[in-house]
Amino acid sequence: MTPIRVSIVGVLASVLLILVVLELVRGRKLKERYALLWLATGIVLLVLSAWRGALNTIAGWAGVTGYPPAVLFAVATLFVLLVLLHYSTVISKLTDENVELAQRVALLEERLGRDRAREPSPAD
Repeated sequence: MTPIRVSIVGVLASVLLILVVLELVRGRKLKERYALLWLATGIVLLVLSAWRGALNTIAGWAGVTGYPPAVLFAVATLFVLLVLLHYSTVISKLTDENVELAQRVALLEERLGRDRAREPSPAD
């Protein structure tokens, strides 16, 4: 059985996570598309923390009979890993786009330099 103190701490931490994410979105420091992952994490953790029976059932399915709250931390870790994986894919895509953009800027600067070299100067 999950100790009530662990459930209370889990609920408080989950609610705090949800409130922080909502405040970051409200302050335009976090985009909505990224906030969805964090909100999903907070909601799942909130449900598992508050609904002790579900946590104990999932712990039984996972074979964690000694200390069911360990499943709560495992689920939190899984969600954090998924968020990190998502951010890694976003960073990889942005890196590729940044390289392509730098190449295009270099080509435009080179073309602009050639065009300026061909123009006669106003003093002539």
